[in-house]
Amino acid sequence: MTVININEVMTHLLPGQTIAGLDLGTKTIGVAISDMGLIVSNPRPVLQRKKFTEDAHTLIKIFDRENVGVIIIGLPLNMNGSSGSRVQATKAFVSNMKAYTEIPFVFWDERLSTIAAERSLLEMNVSRTKRANRIDSAAAAFILQGALNRIQNFHHMEG
Repeated sequence: MTVININEVMTHLLPGQTIAGLDLGTKTIGVAISDMGLIVSNPRPVLQRKKFTEDAHTLIKIFDRENVGVIIIGLPLNMNGSSGSRVQATKAFVSNMKAYTEIPFVFWDERLSTIAAERSLLEMNVSRTKRANRIDSAAAAFILQGALNRIQNFHHMEG
């Protein structure tokens, strides 16, 4: 498993593979998966965090089932762009995943993703209780959609 740049994603994907998006929290992991055309991000059920090993095995099952070729993981930078403890925890998580998968990871700036996801759920009139249960996967979908848009724009400009 390696960490790659967003502009390298297409060189790491095999035909028919999808891209996963993760929003790593202390209690939950938000998960989203792209469509086969790598255009649309689709949220999946939120994972309740347990021990790292259990979390890793659960994620690997999802990645296998969804034919994931690259993983986009939100990097929770501070608003001024600096790194805090959550950035270090995210990087440690990715480093620890090396023992479980060779799927490459891409770090993606997730600033404001949870706020945008919350606004989106509010606009859809999702109740407070349901919002709390869906916010992390909605944030993962927002993170992944941003990355998918960037990939499409990069390859449109190159082609």
